[in-house]
Amino acid sequence: MEKYIEERNRKTFELLDRAKAELPPFASRFFLGLSQTTQPLTRLGYAYDLKVFFDFLSVEVEEFAGKKRVDWRVTDLDTVEVLHIELFVDWLSTRQNNERARMRKLSCLRSFFAYYFKKGEIQKNIMPNIDLPKLYEKSIVRLDQGEVKKIIAEASDGEGLTPGQKRFHGKLSMRDTVILTFFLSTGVRVSELVGLNVGDIDLKTASFKITRKGGNESVLYMSDELSEVMAQYLCSDEATPLPDRDSPLFVGIRGERLGVRAVQNLVKKYAGVASPLKKISPHKLRSTYGTNLYRATGDIYVVADVLGHRDVNTTKKHYAALSDDIRKQAAKKVSLFDNPSDSENA
Repeated sequence: MEKYIEERNRKTFELLDRAKAELPPFASRFFLGLSQTTQPLTRLGYAYDLKVFFDFLSVEVEEFAGKKRVDWRVTDLDTVEVLHIELFVDWLSTRQNNERARMRKLSCLRSFFAYYFKKGEIQKNIMPNIDLPKLYEKSIVRLDQGEVKKIIAEASDGEGLTPGQKRFHGKLSMRDTVILTFFLSTGVRVSELVGLNVGDIDLKTASFKITRKGGNESVLYMSDELSEVMAQYLCSDEATPLPDRDSPLFVGIRGERLGVRAVQNLVKKYAGVASPLKKISPHKLRSTYGTNLYRATGDIYVVADVLGHRDVNTTKKHYAALSDDIRKQAAKKVSLFDNPSDSENA
C-alpha cells in the first residue's frame, strides 16, 4: 500500500504545484505554513478554493474588477471587506455549492487571512466577523440486514443487472463480492480499500494492513465471512497472482488498480438493485458497518478506533442517535420483581 500512497501523493503534489502557480505569488507562503499540519489533498482543495475566491472578486466585485490573481499583493488583502466575503458566500449558494462546500471555503479563507495577520503582513483579519453557515445534520443512510444480504447476493449472481451490466459480471462477480463484503464487515474508507496490495492481506491471522487517513498504518481483522471469500478470491482468476505481494489487490478488466471512482460506480450498480430508494455509496456501507458495530458493542470508543476516527466526537456525531437503542436494551436488563426473595431480605 505504501507505493500506492506515494504515487497518489506524487500526483497530488503535481496538481498542487499547478494550482499554486495560478494564485497570487504570496500564497506560496501560506501553503508552506500548512505543510506540517495538513495532508496534500487538503492543501490542494484549499488551492482550488482560493482560485474560486479571487476569480469571484475579479468578476463580481467592482473594486477589484479585472484584477488578475497573479497581480494581487499580500497588502491588498486589507482592502477586502466583510461585505465582500458575505457576497462571496451568497454567490456560492447560487452555484450548486452545498452548505458543507461553503463551510470548507470559508474555513480556507479563515486560515488564509489568519496566517498573514499572525505574520504581521496585513493590518486586520476580517474573518472572525463572518458568520459561518448553519450545518444541518443529515440522517445517516444505511442498509438494513435484508438489504445487506441482497446486495451481496446481487454481486454474486447478478440476477437484477441489465444485459449490459451482465456482460462482464461473470468475470468480476467474485471480486465485487469481496469488495462489498470488505466494506460491510470492516468499515474501511474507499481510499483505504483501493490502496490495498496482495501483501497487505494475511490469511493465516485473518488480518490486513491499511494506511489510514493521515498516513498512519493500522492492522485490522477480517470476519469469518470476509476471510472465506478473500481466500477464494486470492485463488481465483480475478485476483492478482498471489506471489506478487506489491500488486494491487483489486484490479479492473485491463489489470490496472481499481480507482475510487470505479469502486463508487460498482457500489452504485449493485445498490441500485438491492435498495433502489436509497442513495448508497461506499461511505454509506461504512456507515452501515459502524451502525452494526455500535449496536453490537454499545461502545462508541471501539467504533471510533475501528473506523479510524481521530476524534471520538466525530463518531458520536454520526452514531450517538443510536444510543436510544442501547438505552431500551439496558432498561430490559434489570427487573424489580425477578427475585422477590431478595427484596424480602433487604
